[in-house]
Amino acid sequence: MMNQQQSLQGILSIAAIICMAVGWFNLFSPEINELLSRKVFYVLIGASFFVQAPTLTNKNFMYGMYAAAAICVIGAFMPADSKLSMLKTIGLLGGIILSFTNRPGRS
Repeated sequence: MMNQQQSLQGILSIAAIICMAVGWFNLFSPEINELLSRKVFYVLIGASFFVQAPTLTNKNFMYGMYAAAAICVIGAFMPADSKLSMLKTIGLLGGIILSFTNRPGRS
């Protein structure tokens, strides 16, 4: 079960990176580039956070990761000119911080 979650999270993360790269390199029309890099990217990252959440050992971090996932996805669907569209970035940063905070210590 754990390997399947890690594999799914890896696939979602790679797909998100591809979406971001498409936007950076303007591989398609401006509309498609924007859709992939500003919407699909955040939906995929949110999905990745959602898959990762149950693997977190601290329950508070787990709930925080679910919140970060939801904020990424909700923010992705906010109009670009809305101040609420920055929610997706807040969700992204929150999820990244939770991911790094939950890493086991190295000795």
